[in-house]
Amino acid sequence: MNKIVEALKQTGVFYLATIDGDQARVRPISAVEEINGSIYISTNRTKEMYKQMMANPKIELCGMGKGSWLRVSCTAVRDDNDEARTRMIELAPVIKNWCHKGDGIFDFGILEVFRLENAKATRYAMNKTPEDIEA
Repeated sequence: MNKIVEALKQTGVFYLATIDGDQARVRPISAVEEINGSIYISTNRTKEMYKQMMANPKIELCGMGKGSWLRVSCTAVRDDNDEARTRMIELAPVIKNWCHKGDGIFDFGILEVFRLENAKATRYAMNKTPEDIEA
């Protein structure tokens, strides 16, 4: 498994930071997955997070673990990938509320997935040298 995805999953909830004009915005998310060797996250097309990533795809993720924290800087690239959408639904069932037609067939509707490119991750801990995590 991708070591960055593994590290993010170990934190449980992590935070995604975007830029909204000249203001930073941060929100908690918990769904991250490796799909075909790439890191993916998802969001709803009607959310500000989506609009902000489309306007400025440079984002950061940050999560706290036991005695350490993880920072990931990357570029979020919208990916029209139904396999990734399906995997994100399996990972975070609450997403089904956004895209279930009621007849057992998914209509991906407003679900968007982003592939995280050029991810650079570093784990920090008090009194320890920062550790780079390779994908």
